[in-house]
Amino acid sequence: MRIALAQMSMGTAIAGNVDTSVALIAQAADRHADMIVFPEIQYSPFFPQYPASDTPLDAAGYAMHIDDPAIQAIREACKANRIMACPNVYLEHDDGRRYDTTLVIDAQGRVLGMQGMVHIAQAERFYERDYYTPDDAIRVIGTPFGDIGVCVCFDRHYPETIRTLALRGADLVIIPTANTSAEPEEMFLQEVRVQAFQNSVNIAMCNRVGVEDAMRFDGRSVVVGPDGQVIAMAGEEPELLVADLDLAAAKAMRDAKPYTRLRRPELYV
Repeated sequence: MRIALAQMSMGTAIAGNVDTSVALIAQAADRHADMIVFPEIQYSPFFPQYPASDTPLDAAGYAMHIDDPAIQAIREACKANRIMACPNVYLEHDDGRRYDTTLVIDAQGRVLGMQGMVHIAQAERFYERDYYTPDDAIRVIGTPFGDIGVCVCFDRHYPETIRTLALRGADLVIIPTANTSAEPEEMFLQEVRVQAFQNSVNIAMCNRVGVEDAMRFDGRSVVVGPDGQVIAMAGEEPELLVADLDLAAAKAMRDAKPYTRLRRPELYV
């Protein structure tokens, strides 16, 4: 499959972010991509950089239900351009709880599944527990190209997340993220490469770019094969990164080098 990573910056207006997202979908389709992946909370500034008790942003104003026009715009663009998309939104459920959620939408505009962030950070510039409810499951979502797992940003720092997705048959793990230049960039790249290798799975990590108050988002979105090798990597500016992936290679790698099948979970804590 051909995958596109929409490395983009976000403004304060949802409508402008929608327009950017829809335009990137069309560009990805023009480059014959089968799927486009977006960064974390693509319709808003990164409001979790502020504690909820001291924020200049109306975070609640960026929360949206599944039938919101901003989500519908992505679904319609998928159908019009015959491409899959994985947008990440601040999703409000019917019970009022809000999640950092990635949707998997097919080329007919249908929602195949969704995954929220499971592990919620609470640290300087990442006051995410003030805003997000943790998801209570780790899911693999079937698509026409293969089985896909979503690992939302902070979840990738827990090896159990990607390992669980691989054990459940994911051929590709996508990571919508918000990595900053203040964080150890090289470590983040190696973290993704090592987990792709150890779990014999393709990984595509899509990051934000731009400066938002005290945060500078680093870009450097990356696609890694199941052998841990970098297939494609973006720079630090807005970019549509396109790469070809062999999803079947993940299963072949697991057969050739059966790291996951030789596990001894009875010994693990």
